[in-house]
This record gives sequence, C-alpha cells and structure tokens, in this order.
Amino acid sequence: MNKAIQYIMFSLLASLVLVSCDTRESLQTYFVDHQEKADFISVDIPTSLVNLDDDTLNDEQKTAYKSVNRLNFLGYKTTENNMATYTTELAKVKAILSDVKYTELMEFSDSGNKFIIKYLGDDESADEVIVFGSSKEMGFGIVRILGNDMRPEQMATLASVMQNAKFDDTSQLKSIVDFFK
Repeated sequence: MNKAIQYIMFSLLASLVLVSCDTRESLQTYFVDHQEKADFISVDIPTSLVNLDDDTLNDEQKTAYKSVNRLNFLGYKTTENNMATYTTELAKVKAILSDVKYTELMEFSDSGNKFIIKYLGDDESADEVIVFGSSKEMGFGIVRILGNDMRPEQMATLASVMQNAKFDDTSQLKSIVDFFK
C-alpha cells in the first residue's frame, strides 16, 4: 500500500510539472532572448526621464503617471539585408501578442506604420501595457509599460499628456531615436 501511495503522489507531481510548463514564448522572454542580438536595441527607461508639470495634470492623469514605474523598449531595425529576418521576428511578436491573455485597447495605421496597444490584466487594473509599432521601412518597436494598479482608460488619458511632455536629453532616449535613423 505504501508503494501505491508513493506511485500516486509521484504521478500527480509529474502531471503537475508537465501541465505547468508552458512552451509558448512570452513577451518578457522575447525581450530577454533578443536584447543582445544584432539589429536589435533594448533600453530600460525610468519614468524619471519624463518631466511632466504636475500643475497641468488633473487628478486622473496624476494617478496614471504615478502608477507607471518604468518602460522597457525593444526595437528591430530593418536594412536591405535583413528583410527575411524582419518578417520572421515580426511574425514571432505578432504570435505572442495574439495570445488571449492580451486585451486589445487600440489598433491603428498611419502612413504605412501599424500600431497596436494591448494590456495584461483586467478592466480595473493592468499589470502591463504594450505598445507595438511596425513599419517595413524602419522596423518595429515594442514598449512594455510596467507599473502598479494601472488602469487602461487612464493610460489613454496619459498618452495625450505625454505628447506635450519634455524628455531629458539622455543617451538612452537618444540611442532609440538614432537607432531608427
């Protein structure tokens, strides 16, 4: 009987381990796996680089800004020689973002550039907001906005304020702009 219990416990443990292993790539693992590869750039951007005038923000915008901790950026630049790799990497990112765990907030196109905004979490609190943009001429970029108790509708409000924000001229932001030139 002791052997039977050990066998059942081992079987349950093995089943649990096999079920909990997810072979699908996550956006986080994609970032880690590609941050050092050629044609990619990876930058962590603290919110302290963004100077917003608190006096011009309403309470909802202040709450949204304070809920953001940092931004992670991963970009891929296209050249004449890497279009096949671009197509492959673009398909990988789109497959990751097509997972049902990502809720779509918005999708739009502008002059051949496609943008998708999605989030992880529920309607009350987003754990992560993802902004993905792509263009055959420039490549693609993914921004992971990480924070605490971020509300999806507040992120849309904050986006309008960010258009007027002043960014510190640092090598981190400059390196992103220079990368896509």
